[in-house]
Amino acid sequence: MRFLVGDPESEVTRRREEIEGVPLTVSTRIRITLDALSKIEGDGVEARFSDGHIALSVFSFDDEMLVTPHLSSLLGHESPMLHLRRLGDDGLYDRFAGHVAALWDQARPVTAV
Repeated sequence: MRFLVGDPESEVTRRREEIEGVPLTVSTRIRITLDALSKIEGDGVEARFSDGHIALSVFSFDDEMLVTPHLSSLLGHESPMLHLRRLGDDGLYDRFAGHVAALWDQARPVTAV
């Protein structure tokens, strides 16, 4: 399993917190995620920090993907979720998968997990 999370100390995270303006900040939610990941650390679990894109949630499995593109003034759970199925080459599924792969390649390991 791979987890790509924003860096809780980054400028990207700070800007997103300003946009959301809620008490449960992005950096706090990231730290909660990192704490949960530390409890399942081991074979098959990888985590990396990305500063490239913080407003996107992607859950990929087999040829299906759940994508939540976080809208600028909304919290993640208020944004629409898209259920994508890979039906052919270079479709929406492949484009999101390529985007996430590029973010992963540019990300740095989370050393606490």
